[in-house]
Amino acid sequence: MKKARERYPHGHSIPQPVMFSGVKILPIPVLANNYSYLVIDTHSNTAAAIDPSDPLAVQAAIEQEGVTLEAILCTHKHWDHSGGNVVLRRLYGSCRVYGSACDAIPELTNPLSDKETIAVGQLRFKALFTPGHTVGHMVYVLDGKPFEGPACLFSGDLLFLSGCGRIFEGTPETMLASLDTAADLAEDTLLWPGHEYALDCLMFASLLERANPVLEQKLQWVNQQRLEKRSTCPSTIGEEKEYNPFLRTHCRELHRALQLQQLSDEDWDSFRARVLKEVRHRKDLYKAN
Repeated sequence: MKKARERYPHGHSIPQPVMFSGVKILPIPVLANNYSYLVIDTHSNTAAAIDPSDPLAVQAAIEQEGVTLEAILCTHKHWDHSGGNVVLRRLYGSCRVYGSACDAIPELTNPLSDKETIAVGQLRFKALFTPGHTVGHMVYVLDGKPFEGPACLFSGDLLFLSGCGRIFEGTPETMLASLDTAADLAEDTLLWPGHEYALDCLMFASLLERANPVLEQKLQWVNQQRLEKRSTCPSTIGEEKEYNPFLRTHCRELHRALQLQQLSDEDWDSFRARVLKEVRHRKDLYKAN
């Protein structure tokens, strides 16, 4: 963490807050390419922190916004998503820490079940169990209806702009089911990922679907954003279905690019899991290069 602060003293991106009626979402660029988020109920000045990896950066945002930290929502146990829990709990003793009991999340006070609701002021988050990256990975969906806005998905390492997390503690079948959980959300749901990986992910995706005009257009936009050190989030679930290969395991274009065909005795979801496995394998090799 110290090396990351030295290399990126002001974060990796220019923060771009998003506001609805009564809620403010503040991305906090931390470490080399992580995002933490401060989600604020502006009526009560209470807030939830999503994946607070760098406690100093999150504390600075809390003090700058003048809010009370009521909850930490952790997607999973990895240090770059939960590394700030201990310090923030020491600073804000009444703060609750939410997450899955299946993951060894530091300072966990409120273990969650699938589809459980978390209240922070007037904010309502639904926790969704999405294992695959880790055995206990969860994502959080903020209900936007009370604020006249869309739902917001805080996806941790399940889903990135045009990417997904590595399958460390699951199978392709497990990860496919978790990705389907995200894909089933409303098309206008805003995607707030755990990392700024957009340029790398889109460049990889363009190798698989060279003739995808939506992907090409998004890549041009992302490239310009990153040249200006601007964040690329949020995207939407609807957009992701157009260019994210990890959400396109059902698409014939992707099957042709991978030279994969469904076997005569293979059910559809098993075939899609095999497609996902191949895309993930190629992405891992691409990263290695």
